[in-house]
Order: sequence, then C-alpha cells, then structure tokens
Amino acid sequence: MWQSRPRYAMSDSFTHLHVHTEFSMLDGAARLDEMVAKAVADGQPAIGMTDHGNMYGTLEFYAECNKQGIKPIIGTEAYMAHDHRSERPARRGRIDDSGGDTEGGRKLYYHLTLLAENEAGYRNLIQLSSLAFLEGYYYKPRIDWDLLERYHDGIIATTGCLGGHVLQALVQGDEKGAFEKAGRLRKSSQKRSNDPSYLSRRTRTERRKSGR
Repeated sequence: MWQSRPRYAMSDSFTHLHVHTEFSMLDGAARLDEMVAKAVADGQPAIGMTDHGNMYGTLEFYAECNKQGIKPIIGTEAYMAHDHRSERPARRGRIDDSGGDTEGGRKLYYHLTLLAENEAGYRNLIQLSSLAFLEGYYYKPRIDWDLLERYHDGIIATTGCLGGHVLQALVQGDEKGAFEKAGRLRKSSQKRSNDPSYLSRRTRTERRKSGR
C-alpha cells in the first residue's frame, strides 16, 4: 500500500514570487483558490502572481489571498521587445516559449518578471500591461526599455527565466552582453527603490551557477 509522505512546513521566510496561474493562457493551470490554499498549507507568508503578459486575474487573486489570510504580491511576467516596442522583426521558424527566433538572430520577445512593491508600483504595472497591448503588440503584448524607464517607480524587476534578456545572452555565450543587460535593469532598479541590489543579487547567483 502507498503511504502518505510526512508534511513539512516551509520556512516562513520562503515565498513563491514567479507563479503562473490559470490566467496564463496555454501555459498556467493553477486555479487561484487551490494555489493560494496550497501556499497557506505550506506556511508561506505571501504568494506572488506573475502571469504571462497580462494582469487579468489580479482582483480575484487579491480577494482570494485576503480570504485565506495570506499576503498577495501582485506582478506580471511581461513580454519585452529587443529594443523598441515598435519593431516588427521577421520570424524565422517556430515560436517557442523563449520567444522563437528572427532573421537577425534575436527573439521576437523576451521575458521580464515584474513585481509591485507598493501602490505606485501596482499602478505602473497596469500602465505597462495596458501599453504593451495598445502600442507593443506583435505576436505578444510587449513592453520595452523606454516604457520600463518611464513607469519604473515602485516596481521590482528580476532577470527572470531563460527567456529573459540576461539569460538569453548567457545562453548564446555573450557574457559581455549579459552584463550590459543586467546593468541596464539594475540602473532602472536604482531609480525605483532605496535598495538597488534586487537585480545584482540575482545576477550574481546566476553567474555562480554558470561557473563563471
């Protein structure tokens, strides 16, 4: 007979910040009530929501977290153009989760995980999410460096997953380019917070993992 495994409570300092829910179309499958309940059962003090390219589930997520007594951390995993949201590069081959390829060897879009630190950050996330659809839509709703600098206040950015600018540069063996991209994000983070080390900590961790 199968025996149930013992349950261990997570440290109250651990929180999932990069989370996709049922509002990440064709990608996430976690239903909000079940996801929040699982975080509560694990003893997490908070839970993030970073759906791909949208903030559709924000109000339901906020209400569900309040209902179950856990702190909601509102965010989004934005899609980002290589340089400017107006660019329309020609696609080459199939599109994968990391943004596919273009004729110039770049991606159609990159990923960037953004979290609201306060109310100003929440309002700026709304601006970024809306403008990505209104001004940057090309295969996906995309922001760019210009919008990120314009609506940076109260937002915490991380280098994100393998689909991000920094990690894609490392995948291509371009360490100099990775540092340049990380520096650009770090420069923006210095504007948006009294603690400029959000990006540098993550970047150092990724560099150690790569053995460099």
